[in-house]
Amino acid sequence: MLRIAVPNKGSLSEPASQMLTEAGYRQRSDSRELVLIDADNDTEFFFLRPRDIAIYVGSGRLDVGITGEDLLLDSGANAQGILELGFARSTFRFAGIAGAADSVADLQDKRVATAYPGVVASYLANVGVSAQIIRLDGAVETAVRLDVADAIADVVETGTTLRHAGLETFGEPLLKSQAVLIRRIGADASSQVEQLMRRLQGVIIARQYVLMDYDIRDEHVARAVAITPGFESPTVSPLMRQGWSAVRSMVPASETNRIMDELWEVGARGIIVTSIHASRL
Repeated sequence: MLRIAVPNKGSLSEPASQMLTEAGYRQRSDSRELVLIDADNDTEFFFLRPRDIAIYVGSGRLDVGITGEDLLLDSGANAQGILELGFARSTFRFAGIAGAADSVADLQDKRVATAYPGVVASYLANVGVSAQIIRLDGAVETAVRLDVADAIADVVETGTTLRHAGLETFGEPLLKSQAVLIRRIGADASSQVEQLMRRLQGVIIARQYVLMDYDIRDEHVARAVAITPGFESPTVSPLMRQGWSAVRSMVPASETNRIMDELWEVGARGIIVTSIHASRL
C-alpha cells in the first residue's frame, strides 16, 4: 500500500487535497481525520503538520509527501523534491532597517531572525557569510525593532508588512519556493509512485491548458494552426461544408482571449473553449 503524507493545516492543506482529489484519490471530508485509507487506489493518507512531512518521508516511514520546498530545505531531512506542483509559491528575502544593509555581505557577524533557520544557514554558508541565526516562530518583523536581531529573513510577497514595520528588503532572494512532491533520497522505484506522479502531472497540465475548437476555411488552416500549434499537434478534420475544416488544439489557458482574437482575424469562426479536467500526455 502506498503511504502519502498530506499537509493537515495551513496554506498547503486545501490545495494539496484538491489536487489529489482531481487526480482521482479519495480525500477526507472531516478535517479531524488524521489517517484515511483509499482502498480503490491501495493508498493510505496521513495528514501531518507541513513542517514534519519531510522528516517522516526522509525516514522512510512514508513513501511520499506534499510539502513546501522551503520546509524541505529547512528540515535537513533525507528527502528530495521529485515533482513541482505549482501552488503555494513564495519568495524568501532578507530585510532590515532602510539603509542599514545593501547586500548579504553586510550580514557578516550580525544577528538574523527567522522562522526558517535551516534555509538561512544553508544560504549564508553557500555565500561565505557568518552570522548568528535566531530562530523565532511566526512573524519576525518586530525582531529588529525590539533589538533581538539586526535583520530578518522571511517570506515576502508585496513587502507591505515589512514597510509597516519600518523595514526594506536587500540582496538577492534566498529561495523561491513552491509545493513539491517529495520522496526519500535513494528510495527504490515504485510503480505506485510513478502512477501518482503521472496523475498529478495530468492535473497540472489540465489546469494550465484548455481545449479550443474552431472552424476555418481550408486555405487559412496553415495560418490558424500556426497560432494554435497545440501541445504536440492539433487535430484537423474536414467538415461536411465544402472547403471548411474543424480544428481542435490545446492552448495555454492564460492566453485564451488573445488567441481567439488572432484566430478571428484569420477567418476562424465557431470558436469554442472547453476546460480540461484531466490529462495524460
